[in-house]
Amino acid sequence: MLTAKGEESDKVAGLDAGADDYVTKPFSPRELIARVNALLRRYEVQADNKSSTVGALTLDPASHRVHAFLDTPKVQEILLGPTEFRLLEFLMGHPERVHSRTSLLDHVWGNDSYIEERTVDVHIKRLRSALALVACENMIETVRGSGYRLSKSAPQS
Repeated sequence: MLTAKGEESDKVAGLDAGADDYVTKPFSPRELIARVNALLRRYEVQADNKSSTVGALTLDPASHRVHAFLDTPKVQEILLGPTEFRLLEFLMGHPERVHSRTSLLDHVWGNDSYIEERTVDVHIKRLRSALALVACENMIETVRGSGYRLSKSAPQS
């Protein structure tokens, strides 16, 4: 927030309203640029190309592929759309944690998306359908009243 109001109550109100930073006039252009760069660094996507494995699933962000390593000698590739891939990538980065729909929207779709929370349910359903082809659909658990969790082992239904 860039404003002429410099009172403490104005600053608190601005930050409580959702501003990431509060700069009052007069200001230095160099300081403003430094603050914007600091804010951008906080939201910068980490370019981590290391593959991750949770249970029978291995996700490789560099090749944009997901494989299932089951009891069979053959490794099975799971074909996912871009949103389902990002959703699985986030869940695999934080296994065994419950994520609300709002949290998933922020992390997978981004802070600036204006879509309904129920959109997450649609993509979870699509992800489960793709994982069903390799019998891993139960790894994504619905936590009633809270959200979704990726379990390291598929619970038996």
